[in-house]
Amino acid sequence: MSNIFIQLLLIGLVSGVAGGMFGIGSGAIMIPAMILVIGLDQKLATGIFGAAQILPIGILAALVYHRKANLDIKYTLIIAIGLIVGNFFGALFANQPFISSEFMKDL
Repeated sequence: MSNIFIQLLLIGLVSGVAGGMFGIGSGAIMIPAMILVIGLDQKLATGIFGAAQILPIGILAALVYHRKANLDIKYTLIIAIGLIVGNFFGALFANQPFISSEFMKDL
């Protein structure tokens, strides 16, 4: 596996876990991480974010970014896999009996 694959998958997983646990916008994590960790361009990172969110909200934004060549479909699919798996595990973890609402508020 290439380094970029692992980095994108981890960004998707971390964002997904945060989204699954706290319902926060994963763009606040994904976009800066893609720029700072991987070194992607702001527009490319934003385009990938929009496309990775395609099922729930991002289809129109993804189309615009794609038309302007600011979208990498392969990267998008990899990070989307991380989001799906991360949200699942974040939700599972947050709903364990040993994780209280107070604990989650304090994080």
